[in-house]
Amino acid sequence: MSKVMIVGASRGIGLELTKQYAEAGDHVIACARDTAAAEKLDTLAKGSDHITIKQLDIGDPKSIEEARSNIGDSLIDTLIIVAGTTGGQHQTLDDLDIEEWHNTLNINTIGPALVARAFKSNLIESGNGNLMILSSQLGASTWPMGGMYIYSTTKAAVGKIGKILSLDWAGDPITVSVMHPGWVQTDMGGPQAEITSEESASGIRKVIAGLTKEDSGNFYKWNGDIHPW
Repeated sequence: MSKVMIVGASRGIGLELTKQYAEAGDHVIACARDTAAAEKLDTLAKGSDHITIKQLDIGDPKSIEEARSNIGDSLIDTLIIVAGTTGGQHQTLDDLDIEEWHNTLNINTIGPALVARAFKSNLIESGNGNLMILSSQLGASTWPMGGMYIYSTTKAAVGKIGKILSLDWAGDPITVSVMHPGWVQTDMGGPQAEITSEESASGIRKVIAGLTKEDSGNFYKWNGDIHPW
């Protein structure tokens, strides 16, 4: 049995990852921005002895530090950062919400870096820790799609965060990876998306299970393929 921490566990891919890991017998620390409004996560936790819910708002540095204090020094084998935001409706160069861009940068880019910093020692305590940050193919320079300035740039930046962490932590027992979870049928992806959250979460878990230290810094697709940057 391993200990898994999921940041952004109240819905979508994060909720499904929580469900699958708990069903496999792993202990899950399921983090949500608003625990009072996480009805689906509450229901899931009430039916399982393997889920502990913690409050963590990835866009708030104080909340991240409070979560670290509440969780303490115990080991974490796998930390998956799912939480993110699309950046709103005004994302063309001629119709750009600057305030939302700053907010999205806090959530999609700065937040994951601060979570990594806060829980590094927990991952080291595991002796074979995994840090995975969910990004998007829209953050890859190779993806041929314009527009979406806010979402694409903040996801590109968090991909670079993952790469830098893999280099800075090269001497630590932590494997860092970035994941494109697919176009998923969630509140964010919409009903016309290509795969279900169950398929995405299952693929992500399989990728993590097969990672070694030599894989640190890679950008994966949910099916295990390497995504070109």
